[in-house]
Amino acid sequence: MTSAMITFYYCYPTCAMASHLALEESGLPYQPVLANIYDEGERARYLEINPKGTVPAITVEGELVTENVAILTYVGRLAPASGLLPEDPWEAARCLSFLAWCSSSVHVAFRQSFRPERFTPDAAAHQSLRDVGRAAYWKALQAMDARVADQPYMMGDRFTVADCYPLVFYNWGLIADYPVTELPHLRAFKDRMIARPAVRRVLDREGCPLLPG
Repeated sequence: MTSAMITFYYCYPTCAMASHLALEESGLPYQPVLANIYDEGERARYLEINPKGTVPAITVEGELVTENVAILTYVGRLAPASGLLPEDPWEAARCLSFLAWCSSSVHVAFRQSFRPERFTPDAAAHQSLRDVGRAAYWKALQAMDARVADQPYMMGDRFTVADCYPLVFYNWGLIADYPVTELPHLRAFKDRMIARPAVRRVLDREGCPLLPG
Protein backbone atom coordinates (compact mmCIF):
# COMPACT_ATOMS: atom_id res chain seq x y z
CA MET A 1 0.00 0.00 0.00
CA THR A 2 3.01 2.31 0.04
CA SER A 3 2.24 3.80 -3.38
CA ALA A 4 -1.54 3.97 -2.99
CA MET A 5 -3.42 7.22 -2.50
CA ILE A 6 -4.38 8.05 1.08
CA THR A 7 -7.87 9.41 1.66
CA PHE A 8 -7.96 11.40 4.86
CA TYR A 9 -11.14 12.28 6.78
CA TYR A 10 -11.18 15.28 9.11
CA CYS A 11 -13.50 17.74 10.79
CA TYR A 12 -12.71 20.98 12.63
CA PRO A 13 -12.18 21.50 15.57
CA THR A 14 -11.37 17.86 16.31
CA CYS A 15 -8.04 16.20 17.04
CA ALA A 16 -7.94 15.13 13.38
CA MET A 17 -5.90 18.28 12.83
CA ALA A 18 -2.89 16.44 14.27
CA SER A 19 -2.87 13.82 11.50
CA HIS A 20 -3.78 16.47 8.95
CA LEU A 21 -0.64 18.42 9.86
CA ALA A 22 1.57 15.35 9.55
CA LEU A 23 0.16 14.41 6.16
CA GLU A 24 0.65 17.91 4.80
CA GLU A 25 4.20 18.07 6.18
CA SER A 26 5.09 14.62 4.81
CA GLY A 27 4.79 15.54 1.16
CA LEU A 28 2.83 12.34 0.54
CA PRO A 29 -0.04 12.49 -1.95
CA TYR A 30 -3.36 12.39 -0.13
CA GLN A 31 -6.96 13.46 -0.57
CA PRO A 32 -8.44 15.44 2.36
CA VAL A 33 -12.17 14.90 2.81
CA LEU A 34 -14.30 16.91 5.22
CA ALA A 35 -16.46 14.55 7.27
CA ASN A 36 -18.85 16.75 9.21
CA ILE A 37 -19.54 14.44 12.14
CA TYR A 38 -21.66 17.18 13.76
CA ASP A 39 -24.26 17.01 11.00
CA GLU A 40 -26.66 14.09 11.45
CA GLY A 41 -27.02 13.34 7.75
CA GLU A 42 -23.34 13.59 6.95
CA ARG A 43 -22.45 11.53 10.01
CA ALA A 44 -24.80 8.78 8.87
CA ARG A 45 -23.05 8.64 5.50
CA TYR A 46 -19.63 8.72 7.14
CA LEU A 47 -20.57 5.75 9.34
CA GLU A 48 -20.59 3.66 6.18
CA ILE A 49 -16.89 4.45 5.79
CA ASN A 50 -15.90 4.42 9.45
CA PRO A 51 -18.34 2.60 11.77
CA LYS A 52 -16.77 4.36 14.77
CA GLY A 53 -17.99 7.68 13.39
CA THR A 54 -14.82 9.40 14.57
CA VAL A 55 -12.08 11.41 12.94
CA PRO A 56 -9.30 11.21 12.00
CA ALA A 57 -9.48 8.25 9.69
CA ILE A 58 -7.66 7.20 6.56
CA THR A 59 -8.50 4.70 3.87
CA VAL A 60 -5.93 3.14 1.57
CA GLU A 61 -7.15 0.79 -1.14
CA GLY A 62 -10.41 0.39 0.74
CA GLU A 63 -8.76 -0.46 4.06
CA LEU A 64 -9.50 1.71 7.11
CA VAL A 65 -7.19 2.95 9.87
CA THR A 66 -8.34 5.23 12.69
CA GLU A 67 -6.78 7.00 15.71
CA ASN A 68 -4.10 9.68 15.61
CA VAL A 69 -1.26 7.62 17.07
CA ALA A 70 -1.69 4.95 14.40
CA ILE A 71 -2.04 7.44 11.54
CA LEU A 72 0.86 9.60 12.71
CA THR A 73 3.10 6.53 12.99
CA TYR A 74 2.02 5.28 9.56
CA VAL A 75 2.71 8.64 7.92
CA GLY A 76 6.08 8.96 9.62
CA ARG A 77 7.16 5.47 8.50
CA LEU A 78 5.78 5.96 5.00
CA ALA A 79 7.79 9.15 4.52
CA PRO A 80 11.12 8.48 6.30
CA ALA A 81 12.92 11.25 4.43
CA SER A 82 10.61 13.79 6.04
CA GLY A 83 12.07 13.11 9.49
CA LEU A 84 8.58 13.08 10.97
CA LEU A 85 9.36 9.92 12.93
CA PRO A 86 12.92 9.62 14.32
CA GLU A 87 14.99 6.82 12.76
CA ASP A 88 16.81 5.97 15.98
CA PRO A 89 14.79 3.30 17.84
CA TRP A 90 15.18 5.01 21.21
CA GLU A 91 14.18 8.42 19.87
CA ALA A 92 11.27 6.85 18.01
CA ALA A 93 10.13 5.23 21.26
CA ARG A 94 10.33 8.59 23.06
CA CYS A 95 8.30 10.20 20.29
CA LEU A 96 5.63 7.49 20.44
CA SER A 97 5.58 7.73 24.24
CA PHE A 98 4.77 11.43 23.94
CA LEU A 99 2.03 10.73 21.39
CA ALA A 100 0.52 8.05 23.62
CA TRP A 101 0.44 10.50 26.53
CA CYS A 102 -1.27 13.08 24.32
CA SER A 103 -3.87 10.57 23.22
CA SER A 104 -4.55 8.67 26.43
CA SER A 105 -4.12 11.41 29.04
CA VAL A 106 -4.20 14.96 27.70
CA HIS A 107 -7.00 14.39 25.22
CA VAL A 108 -9.02 12.52 27.82
CA ALA A 109 -8.59 15.33 30.36
CA PHE A 110 -9.95 17.84 27.88
CA ARG A 111 -12.87 15.60 27.00
CA GLN A 112 -13.63 15.19 30.70
CA SER A 113 -13.67 18.96 31.19
CA PHE A 114 -15.64 19.69 28.03
CA ARG A 115 -18.00 16.70 27.72
CA PRO A 116 -18.44 15.18 31.20
CA GLU A 117 -21.68 13.49 30.10
CA ARG A 118 -19.55 11.05 28.12
CA PHE A 119 -18.14 9.75 31.40
CA THR A 120 -21.32 9.48 33.49
CA PRO A 121 -25.04 10.12 33.02
CA ASP A 122 -25.19 11.47 36.57
CA ALA A 123 -25.65 15.22 36.07
CA ALA A 124 -24.75 15.85 39.71
CA ALA A 125 -21.23 14.59 39.01
CA HIS A 126 -20.63 16.66 35.89
CA GLN A 127 -19.18 19.76 37.55
CA SER A 128 -16.74 17.69 39.58
CA LEU A 129 -15.61 15.91 36.42
CA ARG A 130 -15.20 19.25 34.66
CA ASP A 131 -13.07 20.61 37.49
CA VAL A 132 -10.81 17.57 37.65
CA GLY A 133 -10.43 17.44 33.87
CA ARG A 134 -9.75 21.13 33.59
CA ALA A 135 -7.02 20.99 36.23
CA ALA A 136 -5.39 18.00 34.56
CA TYR A 137 -5.52 19.65 31.12
CA TRP A 138 -3.96 22.85 32.41
CA LYS A 139 -1.20 20.86 34.10
CA ALA A 140 -0.50 19.12 30.78
CA LEU A 141 -0.32 22.43 28.93
CA GLN A 142 2.16 23.67 31.52
CA ALA A 143 4.25 20.52 31.00
CA MET A 144 4.33 21.18 27.26
CA ASP A 145 5.31 24.77 27.92
CA ALA A 146 8.26 23.56 30.00
CA ARG A 147 9.21 21.01 27.34
CA VAL A 148 9.81 23.71 24.73
CA ALA A 149 11.46 26.18 27.10
CA ASP A 150 14.91 25.44 25.71
CA GLN A 151 14.17 23.73 22.40
CA PRO A 152 12.04 24.75 19.41
CA TYR A 153 10.03 21.53 19.08
CA MET A 154 8.70 18.83 21.36
CA MET A 155 11.45 16.36 20.47
CA GLY A 156 14.28 18.89 20.12
CA ASP A 157 15.54 20.84 17.14
CA ARG A 158 13.47 19.13 14.44
CA PHE A 159 9.78 19.06 13.67
CA THR A 160 8.28 15.58 14.18
CA VAL A 161 4.85 14.01 14.52
CA ALA A 162 5.11 14.83 18.24
CA ASP A 163 4.47 18.48 17.40
CA CYS A 164 1.11 17.90 15.75
CA TYR A 165 -1.05 17.15 18.80
CA PRO A 166 0.18 20.12 20.93
CA LEU A 167 -1.03 22.64 18.37
CA VAL A 168 -4.49 21.06 18.63
CA PHE A 169 -4.31 21.33 22.41
CA TYR A 170 -3.27 24.99 22.24
CA ASN A 171 -6.24 25.73 20.00
CA TRP A 172 -8.60 23.84 22.29
CA GLY A 173 -7.22 25.81 25.21
CA LEU A 174 -8.26 29.02 23.49
CA ILE A 175 -11.69 27.62 22.65
CA ALA A 176 -12.27 26.58 26.26
CA ASP A 177 -10.94 29.81 27.80
CA TYR A 178 -7.71 28.51 29.30
CA PRO A 179 -5.05 31.23 29.73
CA VAL A 180 -2.78 29.59 27.17
CA THR A 181 -1.36 32.91 26.01
CA GLU A 182 0.22 33.19 29.47
CA LEU A 183 2.43 30.18 28.68
CA PRO A 184 5.31 31.97 26.91
CA HIS A 185 7.17 28.94 25.56
CA LEU A 186 4.07 27.17 24.30
CA ARG A 187 2.88 30.42 22.73
CA ALA A 188 6.24 30.75 20.94
CA PHE A 189 5.93 27.12 19.83
CA LYS A 190 2.50 27.94 18.38
CA ASP A 191 4.02 30.85 16.48
CA ARG A 192 6.80 28.64 15.08
CA MET A 193 4.22 26.11 14.01
CA ILE A 194 1.97 28.54 12.17
CA ALA A 195 5.02 29.99 10.40
CA ARG A 196 5.43 26.63 8.64
CA PRO A 197 3.83 26.67 5.16
CA ALA A 198 2.33 23.18 5.53
CA VAL A 199 0.76 24.09 8.87
CA ARG A 200 -0.68 27.26 7.41
CA ARG A 201 -2.27 25.31 4.57
CA VAL A 202 -3.96 22.95 7.02
CA LEU A 203 -5.19 25.75 9.26
CA ASP A 204 -6.59 27.55 6.22
CA ARG A 205 -8.30 24.40 4.93
CA GLU A 206 -9.87 23.69 8.32
CA GLY A 207 -10.82 27.29 9.00
CA CYS A 208 -8.84 27.40 12.23
CA PRO A 209 -8.67 30.88 13.84
CA LEU A 210 -5.07 30.32 14.93
CA LEU A 211 -4.13 31.50 11.45
CA PRO A 212 -3.88 35.30 11.46
CA GLY A 213 -6.41 37.00 9.23
